[in-house]
Amino acid sequence: MSGLSDKRLLFLTGKGGVGKSTVAIALALAAARRGRRTVIAELTGQDRAAVAFGHADGSSGARELRLAENLFTISIEPQHVLEEYLQQKAGPLGDVLAGSRTFHGFVSATPGMRELLALGKVWELAQPQRRTRDAQPYDLVVVDAPATGHGLATLLTPRTFAEIAKVGPIASQGRTLDAFFTDARLAAVVAVALAEEMPVNETISLRERLREEAGIELAATVVNALVPDRLGPRQAATVAGAVDGVRSPLVRAALESARSEHVRARAQRAQVERLAEGLGSAPFELPYLFTPAVDMAGLELLSERLEELL
Repeated sequence: MSGLSDKRLLFLTGKGGVGKSTVAIALALAAARRGRRTVIAELTGQDRAAVAFGHADGSSGARELRLAENLFTISIEPQHVLEEYLQQKAGPLGDVLAGSRTFHGFVSATPGMRELLALGKVWELAQPQRRTRDAQPYDLVVVDAPATGHGLATLLTPRTFAEIAKVGPIASQGRTLDAFFTDARLAAVVAVALAEEMPVNETISLRERLREEAGIELAATVVNALVPDRLGPRQAATVAGAVDGVRSPLVRAALESARSEHVRARAQRAQVERLAEGLGSAPFELPYLFTPAVDMAGLELLSERLEELL
């Protein structure tokens, strides 16, 4: 697995519920700690990075919000992106179009247009010279993309528009975006998974579809929330044999818990091995955090581990 330190953009996707947003935030935090000016671009519309860093309203307001030293976030809303684009390209006429309900209705009704607009903003964030007035450039954009199926469809949107339009500004923009997102020197796709059957299947399928439909390789895979296996084979056998002979409910509960965690850890390890076989390389592993929710301490711990990817 090659390092990701030389990329300008990391596109994170994975099956819903695998902790993709948490990994995106932690990875961006790791990059910022290394001195890279980093922005988390959320395409999911949930502003999780803002909430994680104590912004109670959970909203960046479609602006680039500073979270910490070298770390920013933005929730990309196609409506705001369209207005920004029109104002840049058409001046006063753009303001008129931006306020037109008919025009917005046309955009909303065009399949894939919202995804194209979102990726256009992501591309702008990743440019060494920004097109947004008075905006500073970033060293790295970490994209918290939609779940696997929608995420891949989003990534393929520029190529689809370029092929359909063939000529004109939309085709040109589509080709520009497609060239950027599929350039392994600039951008990389990172999959996030859990050590469970369905997420593993989906990640292996994502790798094949990326190759076949986008012509790019999956740069890295992160397996999230692995529980530690604290028992060796002899210890596990001892615990299993002791459970039935224990009278104390408290001791019995402790032994049952240890046995259950051992069984879960072994099942996870089997899935990690299956994933490694399917990908042809070992995935990067993150530990399970024994907390009700991932707080700043948890993000710091995960980010320290993820520095190895950068």
